[in-house]
Amino acid sequence: MKLMWKRQALLGAALALSLTMNGPSAAKAAGTLDLYTPYPAITVTPGESIQYTVDVINNGAAIESTDLKLENLPPKWEAELTADGWSVQTIAVKPKESRSLTLQVDVPLDANKGVYHLRLQAPGKTQLPLTVNVSQQGTFKTELTSEQTNMEGHADSQFAYNASLRNRTADKQLYALTAQAPQGWDVQFKSEGKSVTSVQVDANGSKDIDIEVRPPENAQAGAYKIPVKAATSSTSAQLEFEAVITGSYDVEVSTPSGLLSTDVTAGDSRKLQLKVSNTGSADLRGLELRANTPAKWEVTFEPKQIDKLAAGQSAEVTATIKADSKAIAGDYVVDVSVNSPEASDDAQFRVAVKTSLLWGWLGVLVIVAVAGGVAYLFRTYGRR
Repeated sequence: MKLMWKRQALLGAALALSLTMNGPSAAKAAGTLDLYTPYPAITVTPGESIQYTVDVINNGAAIESTDLKLENLPPKWEAELTADGWSVQTIAVKPKESRSLTLQVDVPLDANKGVYHLRLQAPGKTQLPLTVNVSQQGTFKTELTSEQTNMEGHADSQFAYNASLRNRTADKQLYALTAQAPQGWDVQFKSEGKSVTSVQVDANGSKDIDIEVRPPENAQAGAYKIPVKAATSSTSAQLEFEAVITGSYDVEVSTPSGLLSTDVTAGDSRKLQLKVSNTGSADLRGLELRANTPAKWEVTFEPKQIDKLAAGQSAEVTATIKADSKAIAGDYVVDVSVNSPEASDDAQFRVAVKTSLLWGWLGVLVIVAVAGGVAYLFRTYGRR
């Protein structure tokens, strides 16, 4: 009986000793340390940096100290753990408390599109799975893009394009801007409202560029290509713009002979044949003729309006000029203009005014009458 009691006492003591020795290890195995971040899965584009806020939580009754390391980091990717401005590899946390760390993961510019699975490890204690979704295929080059590369207008239009220059290299770059426009075309680059020939772009940065294109006045209808290039000694990008010319607008008013003079008798009318020519490369519509005359003169046109005049075609218009009945002899100027929504022109006509024959004959009659009266007076009173 005593022997059995001794055996039971020894067994109880051994069990108590075993629990005393293995108790803390068992708690650790049950997980007294946790790693937590509110956003374990993030979507990024190549070149971005991810900053995770990671809490190290000690659920146990004793201080926990652990190393921290990031596993499964792809080649060229970079990562760093910091706390309070220091780079850290090991952290100690008091019981029932937590400490915050910042884990920065830099995704390279040439990262491949796909899903990457990382793990922040506290070896032998816990781990934190992290998922990074790279949404685009990465590059390591310069990109020049525009949402609108094609525009349409007539020859005297200014074409304004907008482009974005993206530097996807690891260094700041100074890009020279050039354009190979057709001969006679003018191309200007602007950045931040100023005319420029080059722009500086930070690594993985971008800059907006305005491109203003003006065709020559005699540009014919058609589509014109304008290659634009942004280049450094090590990298470049090119983008092709297109300007579609619908035609040039120009009009001319003259006479069939080109002579811009005529004559008229005071108080009378003179018909003058005009020639209205579409000298542009696009049709003109709604042309209207007007005149600016001396006081009390009148000018009428037949027709007064031309509904449509095709490119390269002409139309004849009859202008009737009526001079003031009291106009004295001399030269007068009559301005004739033709106007359309797209183009206009004017011409000055010299009009010589002649005295009416009636007034000439009246003058002769007056002179004859005066001479007759004088002769009569001499005959009647001369002998006295």
